[in-house]
Amino acid sequence: MAPKRARSSDVTTEIIETIATDAGDARVTWHPAPRPRLVLAVSHGAGGGIGARDLVALARTLPGHGVSVALVEQPWRVVGKKVAPAPKTLDTGWRGVWPALAAPGLPVISGGRSAGARVACRTAVELGAHAVLALSFPLHPPGKPEKSRADELLGAGVPTLVVQGGNDPFGRPEEFPDGPYEMVEVPHGDHGFAVPKRAPLTQDEAVSLVTDAVVGWAGSLG
Repeated sequence: MAPKRARSSDVTTEIIETIATDAGDARVTWHPAPRPRLVLAVSHGAGGGIGARDLVALARTLPGHGVSVALVEQPWRVVGKKVAPAPKTLDTGWRGVWPALAAPGLPVISGGRSAGARVACRTAVELGAHAVLALSFPLHPPGKPEKSRADELLGAGVPTLVVQGGNDPFGRPEEFPDGPYEMVEVPHGDHGFAVPKRAPLTQDEAVSLVTDAVVGWAGSLG
């Protein structure tokens, strides 16, 4: 299905684009860089939206480093559903959005948090992603380490950065197998990178760890 687009913008230079996919209409909120060399496209998890603290911080920070950020809302979120569909449907939505993400003619980093990270890994080679950013990759359901999803991460097939909370119940950094990816830990962080008040770093410092890691990694990509 060919994308159909409806754009609007405001004084913050956000650009909102609605795209028809075979899974329904998706929505992309662009945060363009003044002189972009890369696009970072990131989607949300199964239980949240693009207002997640890490996604907001990336959209605020990366354009100043030459990376345009596209925050992608899957069709189920656009229509207001509270429960994500099956992984196959999420992949369909991501495939449908991809032509718009690639339209600027720049290399695209395929990314997401939680379920969105799984989608990015599963489709990276097929879609021609330049790299993958996996935020809070859900290595396994909480309390069920035997139900590993490591094969999705290990099969991404492109340069991959995982940013993981040290106390993520979906998989702590030490639970991850060795593989062709880079790992950055947010100490004491949970699945949303929230840190306890008693932690030796503040919430702002935890979020800065995420953005600093992504800025440095994106700068190293050829």
